[in-house]
Amino acid sequence: MSSKLDQRLAFLGEAPQQALLTRLCRGIEKESLRMDGEGILAQTPHPAAFGSPMSHPSITTDFSEALLEFITPVSTSIGATLGELEAIHRFAYAELQGESLWNASMPCRLSEQDDEIPVAQYGSSHPATMKTRYRLGLGHRYGRKMQTIAGIHYNFSLPPALWQALHDFEGNGHSQQDYVTERYFSLIRNFRRWCWLLVYLFGAAPAVSRCFLNGRPHSLEDFDSHTLYLPYATSLRMGDLGYQSDAQKNLNICYNRLDNYIETLRGAITTSHPDYERFPADEQLSTGLLQIENEFYSPIRPKRVTASGEIPLGALRRGGVEYIEVRCLDVNPLLPMGIDAQQIRFLDSFLLYCLIEDSPECDDADNLAVIDNLLDVVNRGREPGLTLRHNGDSLTLSQWADRLLDGISAVAEQLDAAHGGHDYRAACNAQRDKVRDPALTPSAQILSAMKRDQQSFFAFAMDQSQQHAEQLRQRPLDAAENQRFASMREQSLVELREAEAQSTGTFDDYLARFYKQYDDL
Repeated sequence: MSSKLDQRLAFLGEAPQQALLTRLCRGIEKESLRMDGEGILAQTPHPAAFGSPMSHPSITTDFSEALLEFITPVSTSIGATLGELEAIHRFAYAELQGESLWNASMPCRLSEQDDEIPVAQYGSSHPATMKTRYRLGLGHRYGRKMQTIAGIHYNFSLPPALWQALHDFEGNGHSQQDYVTERYFSLIRNFRRWCWLLVYLFGAAPAVSRCFLNGRPHSLEDFDSHTLYLPYATSLRMGDLGYQSDAQKNLNICYNRLDNYIETLRGAITTSHPDYERFPADEQLSTGLLQIENEFYSPIRPKRVTASGEIPLGALRRGGVEYIEVRCLDVNPLLPMGIDAQQIRFLDSFLLYCLIEDSPECDDADNLAVIDNLLDVVNRGREPGLTLRHNGDSLTLSQWADRLLDGISAVAEQLDAAHGGHDYRAACNAQRDKVRDPALTPSAQILSAMKRDQQSFFAFAMDQSQQHAEQLRQRPLDAAENQRFASMREQSLVELREAEAQSTGTFDDYLARFYKQYDDL
């Protein structure tokens, strides 16, 4: 471990900082497809019982009308975060009539026709029209099937008081806002170097139903007549089948500094891409390589809460990075919520390690190594003796993972000292066991269960989804909780009507004002 890491670990071990480590902030966004009783993608509108997906704080939709997204509020408690995620699931299951949730990342049964995947609708306001048109654009650019892949996003931040303490300790001469932003970008650079470890440890998408490919060329193997897979794959969602794009492969976004990041993303949004000029103008926001920032498919994003109508890059320019969003996590079909407390504790330890370890700036060679390592682990992560690119040389996955886990475990010790107990170290030890025995990884467990029970991927995921649904339906919410969700539903409808009443003028004028913000950055 580096001397700077040792110094930062010692600093975090002091009593004032120990207390602040208990106030790490986190939130979860979990996506799940709605399906009918036969496991076919639901064609029904967003359930009225859920309220407006445009304005509901906890239940919205992503690309498709059938792709629900459950959002927990920011919390310093892992138990509270998972408790709220479970409450949203229990409410949803109680309201779904003849439908259920598909609890896996790779999708349920899909129609052969791409246009039979319903695009999400949000109402008649200008912001709602923008959201739907953006999704129509995604459908043209990447196909609607790709957009049915679900994932879990993990939002993470340090409390302001801990940032203040670190700023005072490091004393680099920058304002606190600039210091926080600089350190978050350090975290992001290290995360990109090492996120292959998360994909190995938690990847839960080694197989996919054949209907997802629908005749498209691929390099997968036959598992059975209905399923395609790769024997050592971890997360096909994170590879070429998922949120990847040939157009984006040459998009070299720089994470060395905020200015670099803003300028490279801004250029991708404001520069027209010839392939996209043939799509209908009213079925995309622009012909840019990216319509908006969210179209850039990255495993991690720097984020700041935006003001009404504000572009994300404008918010970052205005106030710096407020939190980071981890986007490389699969929905684990073996778990009722797709994620559990042990995984969260490891994520916290991993992200803190990314923050406090040295983080050199990246160059083109580093970026190529990041991409190659991630794809190797996506497709071959459990292959015996797999080597990865490491500082211009090669290193086996297990050797590199052990080195990283030494540093992550040191962070976990500080978190255990802050919280009391051994839960964080236990979480790290469980991951080290997966490095020593790949059969313990979720991807291996899924394939093992499919082989044992002679099931297709669809049959396996359907069984898991139905079991989780039954468990949650047997525990309905109490009256107070039901009333809480009813109040959120009604408030979301009030806010929807207000937004629609406030949308004056033409949509084209609204969109022009939105894009002018990129010129003003």
